[in-house]
Amino acid sequence: MALVLPPRLTASARTLRDTARQRGMRTVQLPDHEVPAGLRGGGAYLHAGPSFADAVAPALGVAPLEAPADWLARLPDAFVRREIRAVPIGEAYGLRRPAFVKSPNDKSIPALIYADGSRLPGPDAVDPRTTVLVSDVLVLEAEYRLYLLDGQVRTGSRYATRGRLHLAPLSGAARAFGAELLAACGHTLPSAIVVDVGVTDAGQWVVVEANAAWASGCYASDPDRALDVVLRAAGPAAHLAERDSPFVR
Repeated sequence: MALVLPPRLTASARTLRDTARQRGMRTVQLPDHEVPAGLRGGGAYLHAGPSFADAVAPALGVAPLEAPADWLARLPDAFVRREIRAVPIGEAYGLRRPAFVKSPNDKSIPALIYADGSRLPGPDAVDPRTTVLVSDVLVLEAEYRLYLLDGQVRTGSRYATRGRLHLAPLSGAARAFGAELLAACGHTLPSAIVVDVGVTDAGQWVVVEANAAWASGCYASDPDRALDVVLRAAGPAAHLAERDSPFVR
């Protein structure tokens, strides 16, 4: 079995590569989108960004898992505490107020606070049918990344305070909120996923977003436990569990 990596590695990717090697796994860093014959057809795992994954996953026989595009918008209000809509970007052009707008499962639309819809990438750059998440602006005191596997919080890390990168171990409160989310909504997610959560200055916990584990930075998370989640989230399609079939990218 091999963990396949893209041409350029982030610090997180290097950490996961080294962790895989410590387990005795083979790691392969591809120089481009060409998949060697020896890796084709199955038996590989993947850690890479969405565009690279889209290019190589079919040839590798990998089934990358991700949350549904409208997952965040469908969560109960108690978990988000703000209005969130999943709409075509063509509809979002009509916004006449500041809003936080992002792509659900990649970075094609930069995740930013836009003063109004006219500031979004235009139809010359983006298909107007492209789905975006439009959210009320929310100020968070701290943000945490949770690695979720089989209905449990496997590991996690704080990654920001007041919008600035600030790594620290996962807090008990963040872990408890993740467990609460899984108990209520775990069936709406694949078996392996990353979910970011945060706490407001009023002490209210909220879900920030879901991210594909195979494309996420692990920050200060336990790399061995994070790797467990990555391997499930982007492993051989032949090993795909039936419950995960609806979540394949």
